[in-house]
Amino acid sequence: MSTTFTIDSSTSRATPVAAPMKRVTVPAVRQRKGKEPLVMLTAYTVRTAQILDPHCDMLLVGDSLGQVIYGLPSTVPVTLEMMAAHGAAVVRGSYHAMVVVDMPFGSYEASPKKAFESAAWLLKQTGAAAVKLEGGTAMAPTVAFLSERGIPVMGHVGLTPQAVNALGGYGARGRSEAEAQKIVGDAKAVAEAGAFSVVIEGVVEPIAVEITRAIDVPTIGIGASAKCDGQVLVTEDMLGMFERVPRFVKRYGDMAGFIGEHAASYAEEVRSRAFPTDAQTYAPKG
Repeated sequence: MSTTFTIDSSTSRATPVAAPMKRVTVPAVRQRKGKEPLVMLTAYTVRTAQILDPHCDMLLVGDSLGQVIYGLPSTVPVTLEMMAAHGAAVVRGSYHAMVVVDMPFGSYEASPKKAFESAAWLLKQTGAAAVKLEGGTAMAPTVAFLSERGIPVMGHVGLTPQAVNALGGYGARGRSEAEAQKIVGDAKAVAEAGAFSVVIEGVVEPIAVEITRAIDVPTIGIGASAKCDGQVLVTEDMLGMFERVPRFVKRYGDMAGFIGEHAASYAEEVRSRAFPTDAQTYAPKG
């Protein structure tokens, strides 16, 4: 029995409560290869983590928070400090799902030693179980360096958002035979280097199928294929928080519309003095 932190929804305060820490582990994820698909969503806050935790095998603290939370134009400006703050919040808000934290641009590419320092700091600051980094063959030595030193690594190939400036945009990758084979080679390289799973993003479907068959660790698709060993989406995209979403996103709700509708009701009641009522105010004693 360990202690985690849970939001008391009646007070909106984080309070420590005893809870069994039976989280999904790295070996458990590896063992899901070819079995029941793994479920992964992004989370950036305590409350979101609490809501998603019972339904997910893994929660990804993605550097997509750059756009989703901070309104940045890409993931490139995201810092280690941002990832640490949100990663710690998600760990506090969950007890079942394995938490994976993205390593932001510039925190790992220079050398395996730099990557280890960044990853070790992130895990210490957050309590997360693993890190995710983008890149293929070029990053394989870094994946091996981290894995050999006890830091579980999730790989990420195909469309790699941190390389948006080099790629020239967010279009699907692998339309040419040469690029397709490079992506397959990248996935094989990071898997052989020790990655416990590999995200495949934004590729033409046959590439995702080929990779899933070729590597012995689970593949997590996002704009890839239903034949991957699992799927991940940005939660805010899936819930309909934004008007424009990538083609590969299925919108399961209209949270933007829901919030807007109720904000409008609140505004109308405030302006008409219908809120607050006696039920929301304090009467004098006696």
